[in-house]
Amino acid sequence: MHAIARRRHHKAAPLLLVLTLLALITGVAAVAAPSAATASETASAEDVAAGEALFTANCASCHGLDAEGQDGVAPSLVGVGAAAVDFQVGTGRMPMQASGPQAIAKKAQFTQDEIDQLAAWVASLGAGPAVPTPEQVDPELGDAANGMEIFRTNCAMCHGSIGGGGALTQGKYAPSLLETTPTHIYEAMLTGPQSMPVFNDANITPEHKRDVIAYIAAQQDGSPGGLSLGAIGPVSEGFWAWLVLLGLIIGATVWVGARSS
Repeated sequence: MHAIARRRHHKAAPLLLVLTLLALITGVAAVAAPSAATASETASAEDVAAGEALFTANCASCHGLDAEGQDGVAPSLVGVGAAAVDFQVGTGRMPMQASGPQAIAKKAQFTQDEIDQLAAWVASLGAGPAVPTPEQVDPELGDAANGMEIFRTNCAMCHGSIGGGGALTQGKYAPSLLETTPTHIYEAMLTGPQSMPVFNDANITPEHKRDVIAYIAAQQDGSPGGLSLGAIGPVSEGFWAWLVLLGLIIGATVWVGARSS
């Protein structure tokens, strides 16, 4: 029996089995992972050329003529995809107004057509996340209740329970999301700008990203309960209750004392 067992189980069998399993896992991951589409797949050659001209005139001084980046100045943009460009330029964070702990959102310096052209050229340098479709960011198609659970699990510790923003370390901060467009919210999750982590489709699926957008859109409609008191929960509510009640107690004490005298 031992002789038969030795003939059936070759010494290289465990190694071959491991290699086979690794190949199988890699193949499954490649099939399951969403493709990294780029804007250059749908953009015309004219758009890509126009984007390169815009980049050379406005961005190359920091990012380099080939968008390869410069150490200590600006990162490489090769492979960041169209979504990163649309977010950074569309929110006015790029070009930066001034050096600082993080880029500050401001009015966009380019038209949407120019932003699309810049995105098309950067996307042509390497595959990366594409700009989401209108259907992907439509809050009407999302589940706000599920989005609340996802947001409060993954985002509320920085952005606050309703996306109102919050302070971080070293002069950085998580911005308010209450005036951010659904497209830019989706792109931020997809690309992880600045201090924000990346929530790719393996972390938060496209459907769940839309649920998060639906939740934030519900907060943008205002507080259904009236005054939000900063929307930070029982801390502010307790403070105001304490302040009002303490004021009433002091007022009542002064009034009683004045009448007794």
